Amino acid sequence: MTREVYVTPEGMRRLQATLQEEYKRLEEATRILQELTSSSDDYDDSGLEDAKQEKARLERRIDQLEEQLSRAVVIEEHARTQADLGSIVTLQGDGEEITVQLVAPVEAEVISEDIPHISNESPLGKALMGRKVGERFEVKLGRRTAAYTVQSIR
Repeated sequence: MTREVYVTPEGMRRLQATLQEEYKRLEEATRILQELTSSSDDYDDSGLEDAKQEKARLERRIDQLEEQLSRAVVIEEHARTQADLGSIVTLQGDGEEITVQLVAPVEAEVISEDIPHISNESPLGKALMGRKVGERFEVKLGRRTAAYTVQSIR
C-alpha cells in the first residue's frame, strides 16, 4: 500500500516546477556526458566521471519527485479553526512574531520564496498540529525549550 503525501495547492505547483527544472538539468547533463564520451580518449577522465555522477544524481532526484507526485493528494482550501496541514500560522514567542506554513515533509523540502515551511513531523510541527488561536504551548528544540502562543491561523 502506498502512503499518500499531502501537499498544498502551491506545494503541488512547486513540486511540479521543480520536476520540470530537474528534467531540463538532466537533459543538459546528458548532453555534456555525450560530448565528453565522444571526445574523450581516456575513460578515466575525472570530468567524465563527474558528469556520470551528476547524471545519476539527477536521475535519482527525478525518480524521487515523480514518486512523491504520484502519491500526492492536494489539501483542500477551507476555513481553519485549528492548525493542520496547509495552515499558515502566526506565532508569538521569545519576543518575536513568526509566520510559518505547516506542511508535509515532502513539501518542506521544496524551497519557498514566501512563508517558511515547517514539516508536521518536525518538533515544532508536531506541537503545532491541532492548536487553536490563543493557545500557548512549549516545544523542545534541541537543547532548549521554546514557548509560543498561536496568534492567527489561516
